[in-house]
Amino acid sequence: MGLPTTTSKPSTTGTSPPDPKPKSSMEPSKDELDLVTPTTKPNHSQTLNNDPWTSQFTSATPQWHQTTEKTLLRKIDLHLLPFLILMYLLNFLDRSNLAQARQGTLEADLGMSGTDFNLATSIFFVAYLLMQLPSNMLITRLRPSIYLSAAMALWGVVSACNAASQKFTHLLAVRICLGIVEAPFFPGAVFLMSSWYSRAELTKRMAYFYSGNALANMFGGVIGAGVLGNLEGARGEGTITVAVAVAAAFVLPDYPSTTRWLSEEERAYASWRLLADINESDDQNSRSVWDGLKLALRDYRLYLFVLLQHLSLLTQTFQYFFPSIVGTLGYGTIETLWLTAPVWFATFLISVCVTWTSSKTGDRSLHIFFLMLLAAVGNAVATGTTKVGARFFAMFLMPMGAVSSYQIILSWVANSFPRPMVKRSAAVAIANMFGNTASIYGSYMYPKSAAPQYIPGGSANSVICLLVGLLALFLRYLHKWENKKLEKAEAEEAENPETAAVAVSGDRRAAGFRYIY
Repeated sequence: MGLPTTTSKPSTTGTSPPDPKPKSSMEPSKDELDLVTPTTKPNHSQTLNNDPWTSQFTSATPQWHQTTEKTLLRKIDLHLLPFLILMYLLNFLDRSNLAQARQGTLEADLGMSGTDFNLATSIFFVAYLLMQLPSNMLITRLRPSIYLSAAMALWGVVSACNAASQKFTHLLAVRICLGIVEAPFFPGAVFLMSSWYSRAELTKRMAYFYSGNALANMFGGVIGAGVLGNLEGARGEGTITVAVAVAAAFVLPDYPSTTRWLSEEERAYASWRLLADINESDDQNSRSVWDGLKLALRDYRLYLFVLLQHLSLLTQTFQYFFPSIVGTLGYGTIETLWLTAPVWFATFLISVCVTWTSSKTGDRSLHIFFLMLLAAVGNAVATGTTKVGARFFAMFLMPMGAVSSYQIILSWVANSFPRPMVKRSAAVAIANMFGNTASIYGSYMYPKSAAPQYIPGGSANSVICLLVGLLALFLRYLHKWENKKLEKAEAEEAENPETAAVAVSGDRRAAGFRYIY
Protein backbone atom coordinates (compact mmCIF):
# COMPACT_ATOMS: atom_id res chain seq x y z
CA MET A 1 0.00 0.00 0.00
CA GLY A 2 1.26 3.45 -0.83
CA LEU A 3 0.88 6.41 1.49
CA PRO A 4 -0.23 9.46 -0.54
CA THR A 5 -0.38 12.63 1.50
CA THR A 6 -2.02 15.98 1.23
CA THR A 7 1.28 17.64 0.39
CA SER A 8 4.63 15.90 0.20
CA LYS A 9 5.51 12.61 1.84
CA PRO A 10 6.07 13.26 5.54
CA SER A 11 9.29 12.46 7.26
CA THR A 12 9.27 9.72 9.86
CA THR A 13 9.61 12.30 12.64
CA GLY A 14 7.25 14.89 11.23
CA THR A 15 4.69 16.55 13.44
CA SER A 16 2.36 18.07 10.85
CA PRO A 17 -1.28 18.33 11.91
CA PRO A 18 -3.27 15.21 11.05
CA ASP A 19 -6.07 15.29 8.52
CA PRO A 20 -9.40 14.28 9.98
CA LYS A 21 -9.89 10.58 9.58
CA PRO A 22 -12.75 9.81 7.20
CA LYS A 23 -15.57 7.45 7.83
CA SER A 24 -15.31 4.36 5.68
CA SER A 25 -18.26 2.37 4.42
CA MET A 26 -17.65 -0.24 7.11
CA GLU A 27 -17.46 2.23 10.00
CA PRO A 28 -20.36 3.00 12.38
CA SER A 29 -22.67 5.94 11.96
CA LYS A 30 -21.90 9.46 13.15
CA ASP A 31 -24.39 9.08 16.00
CA GLU A 32 -22.59 5.99 17.19
CA LEU A 33 -19.17 7.61 16.91
CA ASP A 34 -20.39 10.50 19.04
CA LEU A 35 -21.21 7.98 21.75
CA VAL A 36 -18.28 5.62 21.63
CA THR A 37 -15.21 7.41 20.34
CA PRO A 38 -12.92 9.84 22.13
CA THR A 39 -14.14 13.41 22.23
CA THR A 40 -10.59 14.71 21.81
CA LYS A 41 -7.93 13.73 19.33
CA PRO A 42 -5.51 11.05 20.50
CA ASN A 43 -2.06 12.26 21.45
CA HIS A 44 -0.23 9.80 19.21
CA SER A 45 3.16 11.35 19.76
CA GLN A 46 2.98 10.72 23.48
CA THR A 47 1.62 7.20 23.18
CA LEU A 48 3.73 5.84 20.37
CA ASN A 49 6.90 7.78 21.19
CA ASN A 50 7.30 9.27 17.73
CA ASP A 51 6.77 5.98 15.93
CA PRO A 52 7.50 6.69 12.23
CA TRP A 53 4.23 5.10 11.11
CA THR A 54 2.22 7.55 13.20
CA SER A 55 3.25 10.67 11.29
CA GLN A 56 2.65 8.89 8.01
CA PHE A 57 -0.85 7.74 8.96
CA THR A 58 -1.89 11.08 10.44
CA SER A 59 -0.61 12.92 7.35
CA ALA A 60 -2.29 10.63 4.82
CA THR A 61 -5.24 11.86 2.77
CA PRO A 62 -8.84 11.03 3.70
CA GLN A 63 -9.13 9.00 0.51
CA TRP A 64 -6.15 6.89 1.51
CA HIS A 65 -7.61 6.24 4.97
CA GLN A 66 -10.95 5.25 3.48
CA THR A 67 -9.42 2.81 1.00
CA THR A 68 -6.90 1.36 3.45
CA GLU A 69 -9.33 0.81 6.31
CA LYS A 70 -11.93 -0.73 4.03
CA THR A 71 -9.34 -3.12 2.57
CA LEU A 72 -7.94 -4.01 5.99
CA LEU A 73 -11.34 -4.64 7.57
CA ARG A 74 -12.39 -6.82 4.65
CA LYS A 75 -9.22 -8.89 4.99
CA ILE A 76 -9.66 -9.26 8.76
CA ASP A 77 -13.37 -10.10 8.45
CA LEU A 78 -12.74 -12.79 5.83
CA HIS A 79 -10.03 -14.46 7.87
CA LEU A 80 -11.64 -14.13 11.29
CA LEU A 81 -15.44 -14.21 11.15
CA PRO A 82 -16.26 -17.23 8.94
CA PHE A 83 -14.02 -19.54 10.93
CA LEU A 84 -15.05 -18.24 14.35
CA ILE A 85 -18.73 -18.62 13.43
CA LEU A 86 -18.18 -22.14 12.12
CA MET A 87 -16.04 -23.04 15.13
CA TYR A 88 -18.70 -21.76 17.53
CA LEU A 89 -21.44 -23.57 15.64
CA LEU A 90 -19.54 -26.85 16.01
CA ASN A 91 -18.62 -25.98 19.61
CA PHE A 92 -22.22 -25.51 20.66
CA LEU A 93 -23.42 -28.42 18.54
CA ASP A 94 -20.97 -30.83 20.20
CA ARG A 95 -21.87 -29.46 23.62
CA SER A 96 -25.65 -29.55 23.28
CA ASN A 97 -26.19 -32.73 21.28
CA LEU A 98 -27.46 -34.41 24.46
CA ALA A 99 -30.69 -32.41 24.12
CA GLN A 100 -31.41 -34.03 20.75
CA ALA A 101 -30.17 -37.47 21.84
CA ARG A 102 -32.61 -37.38 24.76
CA GLN A 103 -35.48 -37.46 22.26
CA GLY A 104 -34.19 -40.86 21.15
CA THR A 105 -33.11 -43.78 23.34
CA LEU A 106 -30.18 -42.15 25.19
CA GLU A 107 -31.60 -42.54 28.69
CA ALA A 108 -32.74 -46.11 28.09
CA ASP A 109 -29.45 -47.14 26.47
CA LEU A 110 -27.33 -45.83 29.35
CA GLY A 111 -29.72 -46.74 32.16
CA MET A 112 -30.42 -43.13 33.13
CA SER A 113 -33.29 -42.10 35.40
CA GLY A 114 -34.49 -39.22 37.58
CA THR A 115 -32.15 -36.23 37.34
CA ASP A 116 -29.32 -38.13 35.65
CA PHE A 117 -29.78 -36.09 32.47
CA ASN A 118 -29.61 -32.84 34.46
CA LEU A 119 -26.38 -34.04 36.08
CA ALA A 120 -24.86 -34.92 32.70
CA THR A 121 -25.73 -31.42 31.49
CA SER A 122 -24.45 -29.52 34.52
CA ILE A 123 -21.22 -31.46 35.13
CA PHE A 124 -19.90 -30.24 31.80
CA PHE A 125 -19.95 -26.67 33.09
CA VAL A 126 -18.00 -27.44 36.26
CA ALA A 127 -14.90 -28.38 34.24
CA TYR A 128 -15.70 -25.75 31.62
CA LEU A 129 -15.68 -22.90 34.12
CA LEU A 130 -12.61 -23.94 36.10
CA MET A 131 -10.41 -23.78 32.99
CA GLN A 132 -11.59 -20.47 31.50
CA LEU A 133 -9.63 -17.93 33.55
CA PRO A 134 -6.21 -19.67 33.33
CA SER A 135 -6.84 -20.28 29.64
CA ASN A 136 -7.58 -16.61 28.86
CA MET A 137 -4.55 -15.50 30.85
CA LEU A 138 -2.43 -17.92 28.82
CA ILE A 139 -3.74 -16.83 25.42
CA THR A 140 -2.14 -13.38 25.82
CA ARG A 141 1.26 -15.09 25.66
CA LEU A 142 0.55 -17.53 22.82
CA ARG A 143 -0.53 -17.42 19.19
CA PRO A 144 -4.37 -17.44 19.27
CA SER A 145 -4.57 -19.11 15.84
CA ILE A 146 -2.69 -22.16 17.11
CA TYR A 147 -4.13 -22.17 20.63
CA LEU A 148 -7.81 -21.98 19.63
CA SER A 149 -7.35 -24.49 16.79
CA ALA A 150 -5.61 -26.98 19.08
CA ALA A 151 -8.44 -26.67 21.60
CA MET A 152 -10.96 -27.31 18.83
CA ALA A 153 -9.16 -30.41 17.59
CA LEU A 154 -9.14 -31.79 21.15
CA TRP A 155 -12.85 -31.20 21.71
CA GLY A 156 -13.59 -32.87 18.36
CA VAL A 157 -11.74 -35.98 19.52
CA VAL A 158 -13.44 -35.98 22.91
CA SER A 159 -16.86 -35.39 21.35
CA ALA A 160 -16.38 -38.43 19.15
CA CYS A 161 -15.87 -40.46 22.33
CA ASN A 162 -19.55 -39.93 23.17
CA ALA A 163 -20.27 -42.74 20.75
CA ALA A 164 -18.23 -45.13 22.90
CA SER A 165 -20.25 -44.51 26.07
CA GLN A 166 -21.85 -47.72 27.28
CA LYS A 167 -22.82 -46.61 30.78
CA PHE A 168 -23.93 -43.41 32.47
CA THR A 169 -20.55 -43.09 34.23
CA HIS A 170 -18.83 -43.21 30.82
CA LEU A 171 -21.01 -40.32 29.65
CA LEU A 172 -20.14 -38.27 32.74
CA ALA A 173 -16.40 -38.81 32.17
CA VAL A 174 -16.71 -37.69 28.54
CA ARG A 175 -18.71 -34.61 29.55
CA ILE A 176 -16.07 -33.58 32.10
CA CYS A 177 -13.28 -33.93 29.54
CA LEU A 178 -15.36 -32.05 26.97
CA GLY A 179 -15.78 -29.16 29.41
CA ILE A 180 -12.01 -28.94 29.93
CA VAL A 181 -11.08 -28.85 26.23
CA GLU A 182 -13.95 -26.53 25.19
CA ALA A 183 -13.15 -23.96 27.89
CA PRO A 184 -10.49 -22.00 25.93
CA PHE A 185 -12.62 -21.30 22.88
CA PHE A 186 -15.48 -18.95 23.74
CA PRO A 187 -13.71 -16.41 26.02
CA GLY A 188 -10.63 -16.71 23.81
CA ALA A 189 -12.63 -15.92 20.67
CA VAL A 190 -14.31 -12.90 22.30
CA PHE A 191 -10.91 -11.65 23.47
CA LEU A 192 -9.35 -12.14 20.03
CA MET A 193 -12.14 -10.17 18.33
CA SER A 194 -11.74 -7.32 20.82
CA SER A 195 -8.05 -7.19 19.86
CA TRP A 196 -8.91 -6.39 16.22
CA TYR A 197 -12.06 -4.27 16.16
CA SER A 198 -12.95 -0.86 17.55
CA ARG A 199 -15.69 -0.71 20.14
CA ALA A 200 -18.27 0.34 17.55
CA GLU A 201 -17.23 -2.37 15.10
CA LEU A 202 -17.13 -5.11 17.74
CA THR A 203 -20.88 -5.14 18.41
CA LYS A 204 -21.80 -6.08 14.85
CA ARG A 205 -19.04 -8.68 14.61
CA MET A 206 -20.09 -10.16 17.94
CA ALA A 207 -23.60 -10.58 16.52
CA TYR A 208 -22.28 -12.55 13.58
CA PHE A 209 -20.12 -14.66 15.90
CA TYR A 210 -22.83 -15.45 18.45
CA SER A 211 -25.23 -16.30 15.64
CA GLY A 212 -23.45 -19.66 15.76
CA ASN A 213 -25.51 -20.37 18.88
CA ALA A 214 -28.85 -20.02 17.10
CA LEU A 215 -27.58 -21.83 14.01
CA ALA A 216 -26.24 -24.71 16.13
CA ASN A 217 -29.63 -25.13 17.81
CA MET A 218 -31.36 -24.96 14.43
CA PHE A 219 -29.05 -27.45 12.73
CA GLY A 220 -29.00 -29.56 15.88
CA GLY A 221 -32.72 -30.12 15.57
CA VAL A 222 -32.51 -30.85 11.84
CA ILE A 223 -29.55 -33.23 12.28
CA GLY A 224 -31.21 -34.85 15.27
CA ALA A 225 -34.35 -35.46 13.26
CA GLY A 226 -32.30 -37.03 10.48
CA VAL A 227 -30.30 -39.23 12.84
CA LEU A 228 -33.25 -40.43 14.90
CA GLY A 229 -35.44 -40.85 11.83
CA ASN A 230 -33.10 -42.62 9.48
CA LEU A 231 -29.61 -43.06 10.89
CA GLU A 232 -30.07 -44.45 14.42
CA GLY A 233 -26.67 -45.17 15.96
CA ALA A 234 -24.63 -42.96 13.63
CA ARG A 235 -21.05 -42.41 14.82
CA GLY A 236 -18.05 -40.21 14.10
CA GLU A 237 -19.54 -36.81 15.00
CA GLY A 238 -16.18 -35.21 15.82
CA THR A 239 -14.51 -35.76 12.45
CA ILE A 240 -15.71 -32.49 10.87
CA THR A 241 -14.66 -30.58 13.99
CA VAL A 242 -11.07 -31.83 13.74
CA ALA A 243 -10.90 -31.03 10.01
CA VAL A 244 -12.10 -27.45 10.57
CA ALA A 245 -9.59 -27.03 13.41
CA VAL A 246 -6.68 -27.91 11.14
CA ALA A 247 -7.80 -25.38 8.53
CA ALA A 248 -8.39 -22.68 11.16
CA ALA A 249 -4.78 -22.87 12.33
CA PHE A 250 -3.66 -21.54 8.93
CA VAL A 251 -6.37 -18.91 8.46
CA LEU A 252 -7.10 -17.27 11.83
CA PRO A 253 -5.12 -14.13 12.72
CA ASP A 254 -3.05 -13.65 15.85
CA TYR A 255 -2.70 -10.06 17.10
CA PRO A 256 -2.46 -6.90 14.96
CA SER A 257 1.29 -6.59 15.55
CA THR A 258 2.11 -10.27 14.99
CA THR A 259 -0.18 -11.59 12.24
CA ARG A 260 2.02 -13.01 9.51
CA TRP A 261 -0.31 -12.67 6.53
CA LEU A 262 -0.46 -8.87 6.93
CA SER A 263 2.23 -6.58 5.57
CA GLU A 264 4.30 -4.48 7.97
CA GLU A 265 2.26 -1.41 7.04
CA GLU A 266 -1.05 -3.23 7.54
CA ARG A 267 0.04 -4.47 10.96
CA ALA A 268 1.03 -0.94 11.97
CA TYR A 269 -2.24 0.53 10.66
CA ALA A 270 -4.33 -2.13 12.42
CA SER A 271 -2.69 -1.16 15.72
CA TRP A 272 -2.91 2.57 15.01
CA ARG A 273 -6.66 2.57 14.31
CA LEU A 274 -7.36 0.85 17.65
CA LEU A 275 -5.19 3.42 19.38
CA ALA A 276 -7.32 6.13 17.78
CA ASP A 277 -10.46 4.46 19.17
CA ILE A 278 -9.29 4.09 22.78
CA ASN A 279 -6.32 6.48 22.92
CA GLU A 280 -4.33 3.71 24.62
CA SER A 281 -2.06 1.19 22.94
CA ASP A 282 -2.84 -2.53 23.19
CA ASP A 283 0.72 -3.63 23.90
CA GLN A 284 0.80 -7.39 24.35
CA ASN A 285 3.71 -7.33 26.81
CA SER A 286 3.16 -4.00 28.62
CA ARG A 287 1.78 -5.72 31.73
CA SER A 288 2.11 -9.18 33.24
CA VAL A 289 -0.92 -11.46 33.32
CA TRP A 290 -1.05 -11.09 37.10
CA ASP A 291 -1.13 -7.30 36.78
CA GLY A 292 -4.05 -7.68 34.39
CA LEU A 293 -5.89 -9.95 36.81
CA LYS A 294 -5.38 -7.52 39.69
CA LEU A 295 -6.51 -4.56 37.58
CA ALA A 296 -9.67 -6.43 36.61
CA LEU A 297 -10.48 -7.49 40.17
CA ARG A 298 -10.01 -3.93 41.47
CA ASP A 299 -12.58 -2.54 39.00
CA TYR A 300 -15.93 -2.56 40.83
CA ARG A 301 -17.83 -2.56 37.54
CA LEU A 302 -16.55 -6.05 36.78
CA TYR A 303 -18.75 -7.53 39.50
CA LEU A 304 -21.84 -5.88 38.09
CA PHE A 305 -21.06 -7.20 34.62
CA VAL A 306 -20.44 -10.66 36.08
CA LEU A 307 -23.90 -10.53 37.67
CA LEU A 308 -25.43 -9.27 34.42
CA GLN A 309 -23.85 -12.07 32.37
CA HIS A 310 -24.71 -14.68 35.03
CA LEU A 311 -28.40 -13.76 35.12
CA SER A 312 -28.53 -13.50 31.33
CA LEU A 313 -27.11 -17.01 30.93
CA LEU A 314 -29.55 -18.28 33.56
CA THR A 315 -32.43 -17.08 31.37
CA GLN A 316 -31.00 -19.20 28.52
CA THR A 317 -30.73 -22.54 30.34
CA PHE A 318 -34.00 -23.58 28.70
CA GLN A 319 -32.13 -24.17 25.44
CA TYR A 320 -30.45 -27.29 26.82
CA PHE A 321 -33.95 -28.72 27.24
CA PHE A 322 -35.64 -26.96 24.36
CA PRO A 323 -36.53 -30.10 22.36
CA SER A 324 -38.13 -31.50 25.54
CA ILE A 325 -40.06 -28.25 26.09
CA VAL A 326 -41.28 -28.21 22.48
CA GLY A 327 -42.12 -31.89 22.88
CA THR A 328 -44.81 -30.94 25.41
CA LEU A 329 -46.87 -29.59 22.50
CA GLY A 330 -47.85 -33.19 21.84
CA TYR A 331 -46.12 -34.02 18.57
CA GLY A 332 -43.93 -37.02 17.84
CA THR A 333 -40.16 -37.16 18.42
CA ILE A 334 -39.15 -36.40 14.83
CA GLU A 335 -41.77 -33.68 14.39
CA THR A 336 -40.63 -32.07 17.65
CA LEU A 337 -37.05 -31.79 16.45
CA TRP A 338 -38.19 -30.30 13.16
CA LEU A 339 -40.30 -27.74 15.02
CA THR A 340 -37.24 -26.39 16.85
CA ALA A 341 -35.60 -25.30 13.57
CA PRO A 342 -37.86 -22.32 12.67
CA VAL A 343 -37.64 -21.02 16.25
CA TRP A 344 -33.86 -20.80 16.08
CA PHE A 345 -33.84 -19.45 12.55
CA ALA A 346 -36.09 -16.60 13.68
CA THR A 347 -33.78 -16.05 16.66
CA PHE A 348 -30.83 -15.82 14.28
CA LEU A 349 -32.57 -13.13 12.18
CA ILE A 350 -33.63 -11.09 15.22
CA SER A 351 -30.13 -11.33 16.69
CA VAL A 352 -28.54 -9.90 13.58
CA CYS A 353 -31.13 -7.11 13.35
CA VAL A 354 -30.94 -5.90 16.96
CA THR A 355 -27.16 -5.94 17.09
CA TRP A 356 -27.11 -3.91 13.88
CA THR A 357 -29.39 -1.31 15.45
CA SER A 358 -27.33 -1.43 18.67
CA SER A 359 -24.18 -0.70 16.68
CA LYS A 360 -25.91 1.94 14.57
CA THR A 361 -27.25 3.85 17.57
CA GLY A 362 -24.39 3.17 19.98
CA ASP A 363 -26.89 1.88 22.55
CA ARG A 364 -26.45 -1.25 24.65
CA SER A 365 -28.60 -1.00 27.78
CA LEU A 366 -31.97 -0.07 26.24
CA HIS A 367 -31.68 -2.86 23.67
CA ILE A 368 -30.99 -5.36 26.45
CA PHE A 369 -33.90 -4.05 28.53
CA PHE A 370 -36.54 -4.36 25.82
CA LEU A 371 -35.26 -7.74 24.58
CA MET A 372 -35.44 -9.12 28.11
CA LEU A 373 -39.02 -7.85 28.39
CA LEU A 374 -39.76 -9.90 25.27
CA ALA A 375 -38.16 -12.99 26.83
CA ALA A 376 -40.08 -12.45 30.08
CA VAL A 377 -43.37 -12.39 28.18
CA GLY A 378 -42.41 -15.59 26.36
CA ASN A 379 -41.62 -17.43 29.58
CA ALA A 380 -44.81 -16.20 31.24
CA VAL A 381 -47.05 -17.26 28.34
CA ALA A 382 -45.39 -20.68 27.96
CA THR A 383 -45.87 -21.27 31.67
CA GLY A 384 -49.34 -19.82 32.07
CA THR A 385 -51.30 -21.51 29.26
CA THR A 386 -51.87 -24.95 27.77
CA LYS A 387 -53.02 -23.64 24.37
CA VAL A 388 -50.75 -25.14 21.73
CA GLY A 389 -50.71 -22.09 19.45
CA ALA A 390 -49.98 -19.63 22.26
CA ARG A 391 -47.26 -21.84 23.76
CA PHE A 392 -45.52 -22.35 20.42
CA PHE A 393 -45.56 -18.58 19.83
CA ALA A 394 -44.11 -18.08 23.32
CA MET A 395 -41.31 -20.50 22.46
CA PHE A 396 -40.28 -18.10 19.72
CA LEU A 397 -40.15 -15.16 22.13
CA MET A 398 -38.00 -16.93 24.74
CA PRO A 399 -34.79 -17.31 22.66
CA MET A 400 -35.46 -14.25 20.51
CA GLY A 401 -35.23 -12.07 23.63
CA ALA A 402 -32.73 -13.92 25.81
CA VAL A 403 -30.19 -15.01 23.19
CA SER A 404 -30.29 -11.75 21.21
CA SER A 405 -29.66 -9.63 24.30
CA TYR A 406 -26.79 -11.84 25.44
CA GLN A 407 -24.66 -11.14 22.39
CA ILE A 408 -25.00 -7.41 23.08
CA ILE A 409 -23.92 -8.08 26.66
CA LEU A 410 -20.82 -9.93 25.43
CA SER A 411 -19.57 -7.00 23.38
CA TRP A 412 -20.50 -4.56 26.16
CA VAL A 413 -18.24 -6.42 28.61
CA ALA A 414 -15.29 -6.36 26.20
CA ASN A 415 -15.96 -2.69 25.36
CA SER A 416 -16.06 -1.68 29.02
CA PHE A 417 -12.57 -3.00 29.88
CA PRO A 418 -10.63 -1.94 26.78
CA ARG A 419 -7.01 -1.62 27.94
CA PRO A 420 -4.55 -2.97 28.82
CA MET A 421 -4.83 -6.25 26.93
CA VAL A 422 -4.22 -8.44 29.98
CA LYS A 423 -6.97 -6.66 31.95
CA ARG A 424 -9.46 -7.09 29.12
CA SER A 425 -8.53 -10.75 28.79
CA ALA A 426 -9.00 -11.36 32.53
CA ALA A 427 -12.28 -9.41 32.65
CA VAL A 428 -13.78 -11.34 29.71
CA ALA A 429 -12.72 -14.67 31.23
CA ILE A 430 -13.98 -13.84 34.74
CA ALA A 431 -17.35 -12.61 33.45
CA ASN A 432 -17.75 -15.70 31.27
CA MET A 433 -16.52 -18.08 33.96
CA PHE A 434 -18.78 -16.91 36.77
CA GLY A 435 -21.57 -16.15 34.32
CA ASN A 436 -21.65 -19.76 33.18
CA THR A 437 -22.06 -21.07 36.72
CA ALA A 438 -25.73 -20.38 36.01
CA SER A 439 -25.75 -23.44 33.76
CA ILE A 440 -24.66 -25.70 36.63
CA TYR A 441 -27.78 -25.18 38.74
CA GLY A 442 -29.97 -23.77 35.97
CA SER A 443 -30.08 -27.21 34.36
CA TYR A 444 -32.25 -28.36 37.30
CA MET A 445 -34.91 -25.71 36.62
CA TYR A 446 -36.63 -27.92 34.04
CA PRO A 447 -37.11 -31.39 35.61
CA LYS A 448 -39.10 -33.91 33.62
CA SER A 449 -41.67 -34.03 36.42
CA ALA A 450 -42.59 -30.37 35.79
CA ALA A 451 -43.78 -31.02 32.22
CA PRO A 452 -45.72 -29.89 30.28
CA GLN A 453 -45.74 -26.27 31.51
CA TYR A 454 -42.49 -26.34 33.49
CA ILE A 455 -43.96 -23.83 35.95
CA PRO A 456 -40.91 -23.59 38.32
CA GLY A 457 -38.42 -22.88 35.56
CA GLY A 458 -40.68 -20.67 33.45
CA SER A 459 -41.84 -18.55 36.39
CA ALA A 460 -38.31 -18.09 37.71
CA ASN A 461 -37.00 -17.15 34.29
CA SER A 462 -39.73 -14.54 33.82
CA VAL A 463 -38.56 -12.76 36.96
CA ILE A 464 -34.87 -13.17 36.11
CA CYS A 465 -35.44 -11.66 32.66
CA LEU A 466 -36.83 -8.54 34.31
CA LEU A 467 -33.83 -8.39 36.67
CA VAL A 468 -31.43 -8.53 33.70
CA GLY A 469 -33.23 -5.62 32.05
CA LEU A 470 -33.19 -3.53 35.22
CA LEU A 471 -29.51 -4.26 35.84
CA ALA A 472 -28.70 -3.12 32.29
CA LEU A 473 -30.47 0.18 33.01
CA PHE A 474 -28.52 0.54 36.26
CA LEU A 475 -25.23 0.05 34.37
CA ARG A 476 -26.38 2.63 31.85
CA TYR A 477 -26.70 5.31 34.52
CA LEU A 478 -23.51 4.13 36.21
CA HIS A 479 -21.51 4.61 33.00
CA LYS A 480 -23.10 8.04 32.52
CA TRP A 481 -21.91 8.92 36.02
CA GLU A 482 -18.40 7.60 35.30
CA ASN A 483 -18.28 9.65 32.10
CA LYS A 484 -19.15 12.81 34.03
CA LYS A 485 -16.29 12.04 36.40
CA LEU A 486 -13.94 11.67 33.42
CA GLU A 487 -15.10 14.99 31.97
CA LYS A 488 -14.55 16.73 35.29
CA ALA A 489 -11.09 15.21 35.70
CA GLU A 490 -10.10 16.26 32.17
CA ALA A 491 -11.27 19.82 32.78
CA GLU A 492 -9.13 19.99 35.90
CA GLU A 493 -6.14 18.39 34.21
CA ALA A 494 -6.38 20.78 31.25
CA GLU A 495 -5.16 23.48 33.60
CA ASN A 496 -2.09 21.38 34.40
CA PRO A 497 -0.99 19.33 31.33
CA GLU A 498 1.74 17.57 33.30
CA THR A 499 -0.93 15.58 35.14
CA ALA A 500 -2.89 14.58 32.00
CA ALA A 501 -4.33 11.08 32.11
CA VAL A 502 -2.20 9.18 29.66
CA ALA A 503 -2.81 5.81 31.33
CA VAL A 504 0.81 4.73 31.52
CA SER A 505 1.29 3.91 35.17
CA GLY A 506 -2.09 3.26 36.77
CA ASP A 507 -5.44 2.01 35.56
CA ARG A 508 -6.65 5.48 34.59
CA ARG A 509 -8.43 6.02 31.30
CA ALA A 510 -6.76 8.14 28.64
CA ALA A 511 -7.95 11.66 27.88
CA GLY A 512 -11.05 11.62 25.68
CA PHE A 513 -12.12 8.08 26.58
CA ARG A 514 -15.81 7.54 27.36
CA TYR A 515 -17.65 4.42 28.50
CA ILE A 516 -20.49 3.26 26.29
CA TYR A 517 -23.94 2.42 27.57
